[in-house]
Amino acid sequence: MISRSSISLRFAGSAFTAVAVLWATSVAADARGGSKDWIVLENCRLVPSAANDGDSFHVSVNGKQYIFRLYFVDAPETDAADPKRLIEQAKHFGIAVPQVIEVGETAKAFSREKLNEPFTVITRMANAMGRSNTERFYAFVRTKDGDLGEQLVANGLARIHGTTATPPGGSTSVAEREKLAQLESEAKRQKLGGWGMTGQPPKKGDTTPRAFENPSHSHAKGTPELGRIDVNTATEKELRSVPGIGPVIAARIIAARPFRSADDLKKVSGIGDKNYARIRPYFQ
Repeated sequence: MISRSSISLRFAGSAFTAVAVLWATSVAADARGGSKDWIVLENCRLVPSAANDGDSFHVSVNGKQYIFRLYFVDAPETDAADPKRLIEQAKHFGIAVPQVIEVGETAKAFSREKLNEPFTVITRMANAMGRSNTERFYAFVRTKDGDLGEQLVANGLARIHGTTATPPGGSTSVAEREKLAQLESEAKRQKLGGWGMTGQPPKKGDTTPRAFENPSHSHAKGTPELGRIDVNTATEKELRSVPGIGPVIAARIIAARPFRSADDLKKVSGIGDKNYARIRPYFQ
């Protein structure tokens, strides 16, 4: 014989399970489609990652890790993995593709320094997709110096491009875009960042923090300038000065000559897609 208390316990257990399932489904839906309300994450920390760049980065907060992508802005790429996007960015700033990558590295260092201290992320958890298998969400990022996207544009380190949203506490997305357009116009006038590229490192404005070089991309002694090496005439020493090319790959490149263009480097045995994207910008 089953007691009433036993039936009650079973019913309560089933009800609890149903509520838990509904809650989990709701959270998953928010992660995919975004929450209607803004979520404010305080005391966020930047997580070092090779995938971080000027407008997208790994963040740690409350014991969890996320990838956030800035609304409104698009910082230049830091490699040649997306040639079409690089060409678009080059046309926007009126510079060469290798120079775009230089600006991208400067933007990356800029954001890294701005996020060196705890910062605030404001997000609706709207999916920002991306090349990574890890989910990425759109967000506004507030540092001690203000909105990070605005700072990037004000220093000529990003273009106004991408997904928009009405900033929390702001007026409209149109008003924010107009503000960014004014900042960009002033950056162009002062020839800051990508707007001042003339074959020299990007000029930094007063609002740019003192940049620290990324050791893996700095032009240390012996490292060639981007876009300067002729793939068909470079010596073994010149080839080996390119990060990612060792003695074996250098010998294979020399043996495979002549090339129609440096794009044919991807056909050389041992140069995979990732290494090709890394070394291609150094060649004419």
